[in-house]
Amino acid sequence: MCKKDPELGDLVEIFRGSYNHWAIYVGGGFVVHFVVPGISSSSSSSSSSSSVLGSVTGLGNMGIVRKQKLWEVAGSDPWIINNSLDSEHHPRPPAEIVKAAREQVGKRLRYDLLKYNCEHFVKELRYGAVESDQVEEVQKGGIMGAFVGVAKRQVIRGVLQTFHN
Repeated sequence: MCKKDPELGDLVEIFRGSYNHWAIYVGGGFVVHFVVPGISSSSSSSSSSSSVLGSVTGLGNMGIVRKQKLWEVAGSDPWIINNSLDSEHHPRPPAEIVKAAREQVGKRLRYDLLKYNCEHFVKELRYGAVESDQVEEVQKGGIMGAFVGVAKRQVIRGVLQTFHN
């Protein structure tokens, strides 16, 4: 749904509504992403926010790294290329990012909503830094930060859908 095609190693942010899912572009229309099976691997049109939140609040779930077509992961949800930390962290070379991402495919990793989620996973691959803006919003602003973050994501999602229709 983005106007520009991703380049190798680009971070892809998918707007699901109450949360954003992240993937990393590895070429040929494919992305690698970290999911808890049945939760964040499909578009918001096929998984409700309440089921997502209910399923991941128990920390210690096991996730899996998958390689899928970007259109399969995003579905009808809007997405953008978001390499916003490039100015703060020097990204690894694209070939190195893609190689590291492909080596992770099929691996089962401990999923922790606050310490290691899909955003942490892709930013570690691109930058070597385990960070999540979504988690930082909640940690800095508590419940109010969470509500503001959800509202912000809903507005951005609406604008992107309007822009692309």
